[in-house]
Amino acid sequence: MDALANNQELTERLKLIESMMAEGRRRQESWGWTFLLWGVAYYVAFFWSWLGRFAYAWPVTMLTAAVLSSILFRRRRGRNPATTLGRAAGSIWTATGLSMFIVLCAMGYSRHSSNEHAMVAAFAGMLGLANAACGMTLRWKAQIYCALFWWATAIAACYCSGVVLLTVFLVAVFFGQIVFGGAMMIAEMRRNKPDEAVHG
Repeated sequence: MDALANNQELTERLKLIESMMAEGRRRQESWGWTFLLWGVAYYVAFFWSWLGRFAYAWPVTMLTAAVLSSILFRRRRGRNPATTLGRAAGSIWTATGLSMFIVLCAMGYSRHSSNEHAMVAAFAGMLGLANAACGMTLRWKAQIYCALFWWATAIAACYCSGVVLLTVFLVAVFFGQIVFGGAMMIAEMRRNKPDEAVHG
């Protein structure tokens, strides 16, 4: 009798954990706009610094994107109450963003000669780490595949020529941020359509 009760309790707990994971994945999809926003910000910073020759294009653009993200997060927070998994994912991305800002700015403005290959590799490696941590936490294969893509980009940046490096970076941002974020937004819109039909 006790064994049966324990098995039922264990089954219920596993179902609860799985439902929490599924909810976490759905919540993560609802933040697809942040991937899109930051992908566009990376393009703006890159082309502003390259074509406009503005030395502070990256920090100015990244700080602007961070402020904009913070404002939009606060507006959306009321609609989606915080969960433990959501806070964990948010912490991972906040720590990654701060690490990228500090390390890449230090590398870019160091009086030692900066190595663009190392910077792109560090950039892609950190994004791979953040996507992998969130994907593993939520058991979400799509985000784990995104992490593998970023890690492949980091490896490519170490071995490709200077001319190819530019293409590697731009393609990686397009697929790893803009396309992935857009796919998350589409998935969220499709999921919310039945709810709108019921309430409409």
